[in-house]
Amino acid sequence: MAEVEQSKGCCGHGGKGPGYASPLEAMAGPRESLIYVTCVYNGTGINKPDYLATVDIDPNSPTYSEVIHRLPVSYVGDELHHSGWNSCSSCHGDPSAIRRFLILPSLMSSRIYVIDTATNPRAPSLHKVVHPEDIVQKTGLAYPHTSHCLASGDIMVSCLGDKDGNAVGNGFLLLDSDFNVKGRWEKPGHSPLFGYDFWYQPRHKTMISSSWGAPSAFKKGFNLQHVQDGLYGRHLNVYSWPDGELKQTLDLGNEGLLPLEIRFLHDPSKDTGFVGCALTSNLVRFFKTRDGLWNHEIAISVKPLKVRSWILPEMPGLITDFLISLDDRYLYFVNWLHGDIRQYNIEDPAKPVLAGQVWVGGLLQKGSDVVYLTDDEKESQFEVPAIKGNRLRGGPQMIQLSLDGKRLYVTNSLFSVWDDQFFGPDLIKKGSHMLQIDVDTEKGGLSVNPNFFVDFGSEPNGPSLAHEMRYPGGDCTSDIWI
Repeated sequence: MAEVEQSKGCCGHGGKGPGYASPLEAMAGPRESLIYVTCVYNGTGINKPDYLATVDIDPNSPTYSEVIHRLPVSYVGDELHHSGWNSCSSCHGDPSAIRRFLILPSLMSSRIYVIDTATNPRAPSLHKVVHPEDIVQKTGLAYPHTSHCLASGDIMVSCLGDKDGNAVGNGFLLLDSDFNVKGRWEKPGHSPLFGYDFWYQPRHKTMISSSWGAPSAFKKGFNLQHVQDGLYGRHLNVYSWPDGELKQTLDLGNEGLLPLEIRFLHDPSKDTGFVGCALTSNLVRFFKTRDGLWNHEIAISVKPLKVRSWILPEMPGLITDFLISLDDRYLYFVNWLHGDIRQYNIEDPAKPVLAGQVWVGGLLQKGSDVVYLTDDEKESQFEVPAIKGNRLRGGPQMIQLSLDGKRLYVTNSLFSVWDDQFFGPDLIKKGSHMLQIDVDTEKGGLSVNPNFFVDFGSEPNGPSLAHEMRYPGGDCTSDIWI
């Protein structure tokens, strides 16, 4: 059976499978018309299942910028978070492979939902549930986070701890092509210190993962003491690909606390990438050295702001998400607390240049109780536009870029417990929203589209928290080229 699955999933047939042959070919793909958004009720006080929303993003459609379908999952209390596909551009050469199923790990319940998006892309349906009891029994893993398809046909999911929330129990779950629990990916004794995101680059025979923290700590809300107690990560873990041997651990030190999203450049020949370190608000570049090992350096640093009327005297930007355009020309990241989105030119990855910036929320917008102090100690706040008459809530958190790089979609929920801690009723009780940012890909620059606003505060079952976004045809954060 394993041999059949291997041949079915391998990418050497020379035909045309899912996605695109190269990142540059993907840039010439059709404009996005639908986007799937994970929406959370867990932690909001609404006793309903989380759901996957389908949003119409075709500007020529009568339902443009509206939720046109909602698929509730089977249980309450899941906390749908990140997602991935059963097949992506890594299997473009396999005509038997189809990008049909969206994999939805549940961060808090440890369930994994498999969603059929191909039968009716506008109205996805539930295909299968992978239950936590099965995962724990066969692997000891829990708290699943990031999902990527493999060229073998398997699906790999990073898990952040064991069933008791201890980070020591984390590792990588493998599901087979029928979504049965297959085992763990990494070799025994080669589990990372902490888990979170991962990205593989087969031409360099390398996978690198990042490290958030122990579930027992972060699920209670953020506590600075937990960082000092060693319950949060500051490491990148370098594995041999595809055999799962931990080859190197990069300690990012106190300047690299809470490294979250990790991306290699899209060009599969490149041996460089970036990771966003949330707490210290540094974007770190990692790269291969002449001796074949990996090293790192700070590429971009967001200065914390001196503030008044907040829990600390200084407020970090809190880089929570970032992505890279498919041509590897621009990098975008968000400062969830400060409230801005930034665009950097990374044609020289070692020397990023700020090309665009826009404020779309945050704790320092005009009308907030919190102010920041300028260099001459004057109190100030940022101008944040109202969109279609709506004051922007929370801060920019998850982002997704159009294939051509000209439109950036933004949601504002990070994780329900942290949403409540940092933004309180303004986000939890009023719900999320989704924005679209217009991108100048020639000279650089960002501007808010005044005609696009999806209000998850007016959902039928009450305000929900919108997190990650995926297009049916793949995107720059789920497609990996080999």
